[in-house]
Amino acid sequence: MHSMLKTCKGLSLIELVVTMTILGILAAGVMPLTRMAAQRTKEIELRRNLRTIRTAIDDYKRKFDKMPEGPLKIGAGYPKDLQELLDGREFGDAKAGKIRFLRRKIYDPFRPPESDSDDMWGWNLRSSVDKPDSSSWGKEDVFDVYSMSEGTALDGKTKYSEW
Repeated sequence: MHSMLKTCKGLSLIELVVTMTILGILAAGVMPLTRMAAQRTKEIELRRNLRTIRTAIDDYKRKFDKMPEGPLKIGAGYPKDLQELLDGREFGDAKAGKIRFLRRKIYDPFRPPESDSDDMWGWNLRSSVDKPDSSSWGKEDVFDVYSMSEGTALDGKTKYSEW
């Protein structure tokens, strides 16, 4: 009988509990890191998307400012909405035709639009006549975009809506 106990192989309950405890501690340490990595990825995407749209708006304005005076040159020189950056516009040069400034819709990764019919693509907008700290869009044109998210960045200080 004594030799039979020595030949039994397997895990004791204590070994199993210790192993599960160690795995639980490791999992508890990894979960915040994966959440932080996902948030960091969204932050990088937000910065890139803001830069892309703002560059498109600036390019539109530069093209408008170079346009000769005429019936097409009305307004402050900013697109009337984000869709105009995507659809394009004629700037008085018949050879160039419509000039597009974006290839696709660019969304806010923290607050994507709820439907494809969202004309603001999930962003808050400011027009050239709005006050710099305005939280509502005057709809005259699109001077700037900013995130709808009220979340705080990983730096712990800035809100995404302030980027």
